[in-house]
Amino acid sequence: MKTETGADTVTHPEGQGQPPEFRPVGVETVPASSSWTKAEPTLLMEAVVATDNMEQAYRRVVANKGAPGADGMTAQQLADHLKQHWPTLRERLLAGEYHPSPIRAVEIPKPKGGTRQLGIPTVTDRLIQQALLQVLTPIFDPDFSESSYGYRPKRSAQQAVSAMKAHVTAGHRWVVDLDLKAFFDRVNHDLLMARVARRVHDKRALRLIRRYLEAGMFQDGLTAPRRQGTPQGGPLSPLLANILLDDVDKELERRGHRFCRYADDVQIYVRSRRAGERVMASLSDFLENSLRLTVNCDKSAVDRPWNRGYLGYTLTRHKLPRLTLAKASLQRLMQRVREILKRGRGRNIRRITRELAPVLRGWASYFSLVDVKRPLEALDRWIRRRLRGLIWRQWKRPRTRRRKLLALGLDEYRAWKSAGNGRGPWWNAGASHMNQALPNKWFDQRGLTSVLDTVRWLNRSS
Repeated sequence: MKTETGADTVTHPEGQGQPPEFRPVGVETVPASSSWTKAEPTLLMEAVVATDNMEQAYRRVVANKGAPGADGMTAQQLADHLKQHWPTLRERLLAGEYHPSPIRAVEIPKPKGGTRQLGIPTVTDRLIQQALLQVLTPIFDPDFSESSYGYRPKRSAQQAVSAMKAHVTAGHRWVVDLDLKAFFDRVNHDLLMARVARRVHDKRALRLIRRYLEAGMFQDGLTAPRRQGTPQGGPLSPLLANILLDDVDKELERRGHRFCRYADDVQIYVRSRRAGERVMASLSDFLENSLRLTVNCDKSAVDRPWNRGYLGYTLTRHKLPRLTLAKASLQRLMQRVREILKRGRGRNIRRITRELAPVLRGWASYFSLVDVKRPLEALDRWIRRRLRGLIWRQWKRPRTRRRKLLALGLDEYRAWKSAGNGRGPWWNAGASHMNQALPNKWFDQRGLTSVLDTVRWLNRSS
């Protein structure tokens, strides 16, 4: 989820609609870039509905697309809806009378098994939340910890991973790996709103944020009320999570600890197991007593960093540790490739490589920090072997295989012998006749993205 507050330039495809006009006649608006201080505590909602702020929020919501909410409206339909209803909607927001629609519940699988419930607001509520986010972020973000990296402007997971490596390299070779039990489902509304109210004095904005927290969850035709939690899926949720967990950051800073936090993923780096166990016990008490959050003891541990992955990476155990891939990250990509290739049976190989390309490039971009390149080399070999196996299946009959191998440069005897060997696709995909017929260059010419080459290119460019 992106939370940067800089304006995006978005091209609107045909039929998607142009940005609506957010300029009510005869009503003066406050620029979104105004500096909000205690001297002007009641103008925040004016900043939210300001023309520039709403147009920026609209561009972001349309660019992000996203699934429809409980009302079924898509991002492409938002412009026409606002042209008709924006004046009324604006007045309700300024009067503090706007009530959000129920949130559509969606279950998605977790990478490590199980499911996670997302809450998808209506596209209108996503627009309002995005507009709120753009005004609230400059108020809260400057005072967040330097060790907080999740869902913040000019912050990234890669920065958190680099900081992790730096802490371990500096000699803090034990990690307190904290997992918060169902964090987004257990956020206490009163505690969170008390922290928001430290900086936000506009009562209309405070009421609106609480209404978003309490908006019912729509599932199976019924709307269930919510008394705790901030559902994942809306633009505002990550900022609210950071506001609450900033108390954890400040407590760790007060104690002088080295740590990294990305949303609710927290790791603290210490010099000994004994120190780590003390930190685990005291921080668990702090979370329970101050924030009413619970540490998941089954998933949390005091351990060596190379035994605990962080944001998809892990470290080697060298004195000067190097970044490498966590096994789960590699397995998730391999599963994604299997799914694409399974759909690709009977399709042209160029179409398959075009579908693979954005997946592999995005994955390589995220993992461009890895220092250990051997797993990337193995991954490239595995992908090419899977493709060779797919092509072997497509050839089907021995005489077709013989004809194709001849066309790809094998001699008559070898083509005949290889085509009728009776072995399965995976064996043939790794055999010398298929490697000679379909060398790496053959796949490069058909647009196959090399993970290793992409990482190397990104490293040279940075």
